[in-house]
Amino acid sequence: MIFRVRAKDVSGRSAIEVVRALERNDREYCHVGGPIRQYLIWSLNRLNGSVPARDLDLSDTLEDEPLALGYLLLLDECGVGRIVELNKHIEGVTMNTAPSA
Repeated sequence: MIFRVRAKDVSGRSAIEVVRALERNDREYCHVGGPIRQYLIWSLNRLNGSVPARDLDLSDTLEDEPLALGYLLLLDECGVGRIVELNKHIEGVTMNTAPSA
């Protein structure tokens, strides 16, 4: 999977790996390596103006991989970043379609 944000490509074998790479690269985030939900909440709150409020709430029922993938898809949909390449199978999440160009 490859995700492009601010003209930089971030890659990983899973959505979690990509989100963790974004977390490590975010100089404003002070809790690198903590729970992934903590980073997602922090990151989404920073995007408050770019992301609809209804999309800022994280589901308590989703596992981390689908949650990380949903986060990346949301960033792509809102124009914050772009999914350049999406694996057909990402650790338990089967994708039926590739993102449009």
